[in-house]
Amino acid sequence: MSAKRINTRKHTKRKHAKVPGEMPSREDILAFVADNPGRAGKREIARHFGIIGGARIHLKKMLKDLSEEGLLEKRNKRMIRPGDLPPVFVANLIARDRDGELLGTPADWDDEAGDPPKILILTGKTKATQPGVGDRALIRLSEADAGPEAEHAARVIKVLEKRQGAILGILRKRDGERPPYLEPIDRKQRELDVDAREMKDAEDGDLVSVQVTRSGRYGHPLASVVERFGSMNSEKAVSEIALQSHGIPHVFPNAVEDQAESAQPVDSLGKREDWRQIPLITIDPPDAKDHDDAVYAEPDADPDNDGGVVVYVAIADVAHYVTPGSPMDREAHLRGNSVYFPDRVIPMLPERISNQLCSLREKEDKPAMAVRMVFDKTGRKKTHTFHRVLMRSAAKLSYLQAQKAIDGTPDDKTGTLLEGVLKPLWAAYGILKKGRDAREPLELDLPERKIKLKPDGTVDQVYVPERLDAHKLIEEFMIQANVAAAETLEKKKTSLLYRVHDASTPEKLESLKDFLSTINMKLPSSGGLRPAVFNGILAKVKDTPQAHLVNEVVLRSQAQAEYTPANIGHFGLNLRRYAHFTSPIRRYADLIVHRGLISALGLGNDGLPEGIEAKLEMIGAEISAAERRAMLAERDTIDRLIALWMSDQVGATFRGRIAGVVKSGLFVRLEDSGADGFVPASTIGLDYYRYDEGSHALVGDKTGETYQLGDQVEVRLVEAAPFAGALTFELDSPGRIAGKQIRKGAPKTRRGPPRGGSQPARSSGKPKASRTRNSRKRP
Repeated sequence: MSAKRINTRKHTKRKHAKVPGEMPSREDILAFVADNPGRAGKREIARHFGIIGGARIHLKKMLKDLSEEGLLEKRNKRMIRPGDLPPVFVANLIARDRDGELLGTPADWDDEAGDPPKILILTGKTKATQPGVGDRALIRLSEADAGPEAEHAARVIKVLEKRQGAILGILRKRDGERPPYLEPIDRKQRELDVDAREMKDAEDGDLVSVQVTRSGRYGHPLASVVERFGSMNSEKAVSEIALQSHGIPHVFPNAVEDQAESAQPVDSLGKREDWRQIPLITIDPPDAKDHDDAVYAEPDADPDNDGGVVVYVAIADVAHYVTPGSPMDREAHLRGNSVYFPDRVIPMLPERISNQLCSLREKEDKPAMAVRMVFDKTGRKKTHTFHRVLMRSAAKLSYLQAQKAIDGTPDDKTGTLLEGVLKPLWAAYGILKKGRDAREPLELDLPERKIKLKPDGTVDQVYVPERLDAHKLIEEFMIQANVAAAETLEKKKTSLLYRVHDASTPEKLESLKDFLSTINMKLPSSGGLRPAVFNGILAKVKDTPQAHLVNEVVLRSQAQAEYTPANIGHFGLNLRRYAHFTSPIRRYADLIVHRGLISALGLGNDGLPEGIEAKLEMIGAEISAAERRAMLAERDTIDRLIALWMSDQVGATFRGRIAGVVKSGLFVRLEDSGADGFVPASTIGLDYYRYDEGSHALVGDKTGETYQLGDQVEVRLVEAAPFAGALTFELDSPGRIAGKQIRKGAPKTRRGPPRGGSQPARSSGKPKASRTRNSRKRP
């Protein structure tokens, strides 16, 4: 778009001379074009001013003169004033405003006309129209308010081009004069030649990111190394793959770092309540640096609550440092949550905030949002109140350290806390557990796997940690604090994001019912199912060979939890209302709840911003997606690390259990390490196997030999693909003879990637990983 004069203001409609047969003035024509940018052609101008017959010749000459003088431009048979925007055009999406909304500029703009106008990009809710920074999109101007940072607003019609980012892969060198090449991590990408002059000291086998810069010999793309991450044998390189492949933001913008560095600690009480004499303690993993929560409990002195307890939960006051609309707030919204890898954390907030100013560190005064809850002797909550306080953690303990003290082997630190702090905490947990047992939340027994690394970042061992009462204590205290937050905001009619968990869909329940029928168990066919129904099924198979199998299938029948302003309750916890309040250092949803409490209870001027209600649905969807993205990245990293760890054990035999069954084969989880791998159906014996969806099994046509979800098997490792995080096994043990014939008409097993099924296979053969939960995460 060329221009000699720029007008980016919105035009107000003007009256124009319309006397038939009378020629309009130059000013009338310019005003009409200004009010109809991109829509005013010669025909439209003549019609508007009533110009007919020979007068059209004079109009044509007038328009030509205006064009030669640079007052009008002709584009696509329409007249437009230089500097005006047409109704539909292509824009480059360049940034986000302070509210996180996209900003764009015209793709075709003459620099001599000055700075291009900023356009607020209004996106639709469908995935097809969700652009991002760096994209090119076809947009249509809108009459909507453009806000303070833009001159125009426009709606996306179509995303024309997605940003071409750096490509991640393994650098491979060739013999002779042939250039090195990139073996992309994403198997959908082609190999790329790499410019030998742009290597950034990368060596053969290093993980690198490259950018296509130009065409090489014969027009083939040639790439330059953008960044070198080091050898693929290190955990840092493996987690880098997850960051890049899932698009997880991990470098803080300068504005965010500057804001974090300029933040100052709270060194005076001010209007806060003084809780520094309450001996609150933190209980976390031994390597934790960001301490969100501290706890304390004592018997209730109220004679009307005999046997009751008072529980105190103090949570880091992130809202004090991260204010709405600030650079840190926008970045936290974008990230959604912290991401945890075996050797490092990708935090939601800069380290100065997450690990220093906000973290409830031992013996340091820290600002906190706190809740005081009173329970009766049955574990029923009687009352609760929220407070904005200044606290001082009496001690930093690990889960195991606290548990050992309760079990009779205290150390020097826990010995001084045992009578006055730890025993009252465990006594309070005993009472709260009564309330939990009466509530009957879903009690799945699925151990999680952990990875221990060597100093060089490679895998030392994979293990399943013991689940301690110390874990359960903190979990239940956090659940009760989260419930209290939701109840308070509801009572105050303040907007919030609930943490909701829907009941299973009818389709999933029908699948579960079919499966249970294969092991002579029933699921009620009528009435509302509550978690207690599932718990009854799990109790019947506890300590039997089928326990793991049934737990897996029940888990797969459940919906996924998410954030939304519409409350449908939390099915798994069996709660009518639930919100996340207890981890604002690492979850954006909790920060919103904190701000809601500040606004609702008049605890400061840093509460919810104006107009947040209209945005909560979108925010909930975005941070729910960020949570799923983090889970996938964490799981993929564990899969890749284990595949790398086992790559030198090809040919070895292992005991495992069938963790998934699909038409194309079996997923097997090894007993010792929890590693997952895939057994292609084409490698199973000489029979022809059919997939029985109801019983989660492959059944041989002739022999009836059956491999069912949960069966123990022996497998031999035939391939380890660390980049894909995939292990391929062959069965070394026979199946069992099915006690029940496969249903007539069940689909035959194919020898290629499946097209459907209740548990889709990954075409790469990548194993279905177990659902891993970081022990730092609260419900």
